[in-house]
Amino acid sequence: MSKNKDYAEEYAEYAMEQMRRYGIPASVTLAQGIIESSNGQSQLARNENNHFGIKATQAWIAGGGKYSLYTDDKPNEKFCSYGNVGNSYEHHSQFLKNNQRYAGCFKLSPDDYRGWAKGLEKAGYATAGKYASNLVGIIEKNDLQKYDQQVMAEMKAKGQTFGTEQDHRTMNSNIVNTTYSNSGKSDHYTVNGNGYSFPLKRDEFMLVTSQFGMRKDPVDSSKQQMHKGIDIQTKLDDVLATENHGKVIAVNQNAHTAGGKSVTLEYQRENGDKCQINYLHLSSIDVKIGDDVEAGQKIGISGNTGTRTTGEHLHFGVKQITADGTSRDIDPAAYLAEIGQKGNIQLQVLSNGTDLLAKYKEAAPGKNSQIDTTLSPEYWMKKLLSSEDSGVGLSSGDPIMELVTTLFTSLMALAVQIDGKSEEEKMQAATDSAIKKQVDLSTLMPSLKECSLSIQENGKALLQMNDGKNSYNHELSTVEMNRLQSTLGDSGLSDTDKQQRIAGMVNNALLTQQASRNYEQNASQQENKNLQIR
Repeated sequence: MSKNKDYAEEYAEYAMEQMRRYGIPASVTLAQGIIESSNGQSQLARNENNHFGIKATQAWIAGGGKYSLYTDDKPNEKFCSYGNVGNSYEHHSQFLKNNQRYAGCFKLSPDDYRGWAKGLEKAGYATAGKYASNLVGIIEKNDLQKYDQQVMAEMKAKGQTFGTEQDHRTMNSNIVNTTYSNSGKSDHYTVNGNGYSFPLKRDEFMLVTSQFGMRKDPVDSSKQQMHKGIDIQTKLDDVLATENHGKVIAVNQNAHTAGGKSVTLEYQRENGDKCQINYLHLSSIDVKIGDDVEAGQKIGISGNTGTRTTGEHLHFGVKQITADGTSRDIDPAAYLAEIGQKGNIQLQVLSNGTDLLAKYKEAAPGKNSQIDTTLSPEYWMKKLLSSEDSGVGLSSGDPIMELVTTLFTSLMALAVQIDGKSEEEKMQAATDSAIKKQVDLSTLMPSLKECSLSIQENGKALLQMNDGKNSYNHELSTVEMNRLQSTLGDSGLSDTDKQQRIAGMVNNALLTQQASRNYEQNASQQENKNLQIR
């Protein structure tokens, strides 16, 4: 008997169990397990019971999920570790079911393995080519569709419906359940029935560009100021109430005040204390004083109003007022950690790669609440560029876009390394570069007055140079990007060698642009002379 058939026979019951629960063809699950786990013989499968190569997310780790480190795209990546193979199959099904990308597959019949294979490939499950045909080939060569037919007949005979069987593993496993909305998108920001919501809708994390506490005044950098809230990156987002039974106690429609258009909500506590939530710099407001609000209710749209703002964001502030009237501003991260735990909201609040909620979260019984937020500046920038707060995303699977992003992050990493920045400064530089979609290359090109690389709205990489006299723009070709990335990725080159090679490439681009401009100017002057002679 072949190794594929041996694997299928050993794990068929797990796959059929998942088919009953979720409507995923058992044949497809088995074929994926065969490919991803090398018939159960991969290191992940043998050591971690991980048959589908699923990586450990921050939500998995925060929920107490176990993981181990393996080299994949880069060293020491975190992969989920399961108590048994059945839990691996269950997590794989949850991954498909709870990801909007695969929603189309669940509209297919549970025995349509060909349709499922094509749907998984189309949704980008695997980057390798011919993924669908490989799955179908394994299924038909090993007659795995017989397991689909067996489950179909069984369900029909019992009059049962796919997707309704209860999961008997959930109570005794380390599977981290995620709440989902009716739309199929991850409902991390609000938990229906629990009465809690984060102020913005996000699938993975909210990006904080300025934390609570002392900081440089954004309007006058020569001064220090107490920042009484957190600034969250936005782009005309719906702004939401965070709890049930809130009352609108203040509304400011004057866009020309310091905080611009703003709303203040108040929540009464059982001990007589009050909690006030402030939303500043809104572009529009949907509530009025005296309105009652519930968790997740839209109260306005984020914006850039106010005399003390340097760009669009949501200033989110929290004030605690005790029963005797004493008032104090508290770190909004502490408040969000509290309602996040009460509402089981898995959303992170990240600033320069660190989850601000981690230090405020209470450890669940028997679980480790410590969250590993150690990221490199390069990885942090890539994470930002692929997030909802960036106009540039990696989810499209466009190889040119991925090349642009990889080049962008690699250049940033080299620039801050040569500049001798501290780790904190490097992470801040990564945040600033990702938000502006521009890397300052002045460190690499000291001969130029200004030099930077930016990602344009069309996804192109634009080199911007100023030689002290004129400014030049040069759009990098795919060949130039590949050449640059090859240099940056060459581990045999020192940072100095890389800088010299990159400087040579930039100078060539500059000379080309200068020559082109000189030619145009000479041609224009000659044309003017010809006109005068006539």
